[in-house]
Amino acid sequence: MSSIRLQSLTQGDIRKQILRLALPIMGTSFVQMAYNFTDMAWLGRLGSKSVAAVGVVAVLMWLSSSISTINKTGSEVTIGHSLGRGSTDEARRYASHNVSMSLLISSVLAILFLLLPSLFLGIYELESDVSAQALAYLRIVACGLPFTFAATAFSGIYNGAGLSSIPFRVNALGLALNMILDPLLIFGLGCGTAGAGIATLTAQSFVFGLFVYRLKKQDKLLDCFAFFVRPDRIHSGRIIRIGLPVAALNSLFAVINMTLGRLVSEQGGHIGVATLTTGGQLEAITWNTSQGFSTALATFVAHNYAAHKGKRIFSAYRYTLLYCSIFGILGTVLFVFFGNEIFRVVVPEKEAYLSGGIYLRIGGYSQLLMMLEIATQGLFYGTARTVFPAAISIGGNLLRIPLALILIGMGFGLESVWWAISISSMLKGIAIVCGLPYLNKRIKRNNQIQLTTQ
Repeated sequence: MSSIRLQSLTQGDIRKQILRLALPIMGTSFVQMAYNFTDMAWLGRLGSKSVAAVGVVAVLMWLSSSISTINKTGSEVTIGHSLGRGSTDEARRYASHNVSMSLLISSVLAILFLLLPSLFLGIYELESDVSAQALAYLRIVACGLPFTFAATAFSGIYNGAGLSSIPFRVNALGLALNMILDPLLIFGLGCGTAGAGIATLTAQSFVFGLFVYRLKKQDKLLDCFAFFVRPDRIHSGRIIRIGLPVAALNSLFAVINMTLGRLVSEQGGHIGVATLTTGGQLEAITWNTSQGFSTALATFVAHNYAAHKGKRIFSAYRYTLLYCSIFGILGTVLFVFFGNEIFRVVVPEKEAYLSGGIYLRIGGYSQLLMMLEIATQGLFYGTARTVFPAAISIGGNLLRIPLALILIGMGFGLESVWWAISISSMLKGIAIVCGLPYLNKRIKRNNQIQLTTQ
């Protein structure tokens, strides 16, 4: 038997359960975001070129983490459904498949980055000195992708079991190590951009090792499930069906952001690139908040959907919207009225933080609808219906490119890209609500199936 007690989400106080799940997941998201943010904050003292170099690689790592959501979302939903039905054996099999798949996918991706770095970095057409720094950073952090992917899958497994506080504590320790190593390697040993990469790689490998220790020695979650199994068609197929749409939308989002980065580079040079990448990290404060509640909602819904408890699902969604609205209003106020001051914390260079303030002000207008979209995704994900929200997100994100080009043609310059991002976020929030009547019927029908079998 497992030495750690699994959490029941099919009974008890809904508000407390959502918060208990969401807060550690939010913390984990902030910790993961803080790896790149910490690197950029220290490198900002070296100048905007170093920030731009790390920023473009951060987008590639964002693309990588998007792909890793195949197994993160796959873990959360499949394990949540299995435990909701009371099948620990099935949950164990899904855990093993998710970890094995994550290690395989990440190894392939790391090899691509190491062998063909110019294929990815060439998109931005950076100055030669910026490109050289980005290349050095990419080669180092790419080596840590298997550790990162596995840790993401481990986090999804714990989340699916209702134990979201454990990934937060493990990742927080990794961030603490990264924060200690960054100034030591960047400035103390004079390694510059490469030092930031070494610090990140060391922290990621530490997190992986700590997860392995907890799973095998301390928690013995799901009776010490195997990390390496030969994937079978049934389990791997269901994981891909659930996780692939989520990974596709996140990956395409990263690719679109890289395309926008090309436009930004043309319109504003390295200042524009630094604004886009650093501004995106700052805006991720509200994005990660809503993502935390969305993941918590997905886990909660997965357990209760499998247990045919529709009323608890609807109540949880209402509470999630309330919490996200509070944070959305706060984010709007901060970004619209204090954008310059917030951006200057990361990049003190005047030209950069003035440009960043404009980015945050324009993005601030869309915060509430952006959080509505992400929170609602959790409701769909928990029922294993990931295609519709993925289609909405993909369509809205694709709209950014032609919209930016139209605004550039109208003479709005660099701000064209910022407005394209903000307007598309608003449209996605409105569009996803249109799918709620259909999902409500499916949840009610699922609940009726249980009533007729009793």
